[in-house]
Amino acid sequence: MIYVTTYHSPIGNITLAAEGQSLIGAWFEGQKYYMAGIYLDETADIGRDNCDISDIYIGSDIIDQNDKRASEIITASDYPVLSQTCEWLGRYFDSERPNPLEIPMSPRGTQFQHLVWEHLCRIPYSCTTSYGTIAKELAAEMGITRMSAQAVGGAVGHNPISIIIPCHRVIGTNQALTGYAGGLDKKIWLLRHERAHYFYHIHSIL
Repeated sequence: MIYVTTYHSPIGNITLAAEGQSLIGAWFEGQKYYMAGIYLDETADIGRDNCDISDIYIGSDIIDQNDKRASEIITASDYPVLSQTCEWLGRYFDSERPNPLEIPMSPRGTQFQHLVWEHLCRIPYSCTTSYGTIAKELAAEMGITRMSAQAVGGAVGHNPISIIIPCHRVIGTNQALTGYAGGLDKKIWLLRHERAHYFYHIHSIL
């Protein structure tokens, strides 16, 4: 059973989805990979992580709306973890700094994607990092020689829990703004909202 509700944020509606006691998704309406995994059968592939992790390729999630839903979907704004997430987002948009780990999360993804998403949760509020830096840090943690920044970028791009897992804090190695599934305008807004160290560069290119 999957429970969903809509959070009305200052930059657009966000669809929240929960299963059991955990949040499994938070997507801006209409974003890339919107509701990815929700309509797939439980056994369906949503990526590939059965090759060498340093050269891993993250496949794209292709959602066929005619596929059998994994579970029945019920709209329930008062579902506990969804209510908790709405409260968390309210605090975030009120310029507080809620910890991502306050929300129990079980995003659907490959083992590699989970490693990257867990790493994203460590990026401090108002700070940014790069895909290359994340790749180097993960490689060091795992004791491997190298990891592909492109593979990290693929996992970041498939993050199903926007804002709470803060993929908007990841930028290019040359400090260039890069794609954001929810739209580059939202990424800029979020970094400005956090008064990120990157704010002045953003301001200079607008």
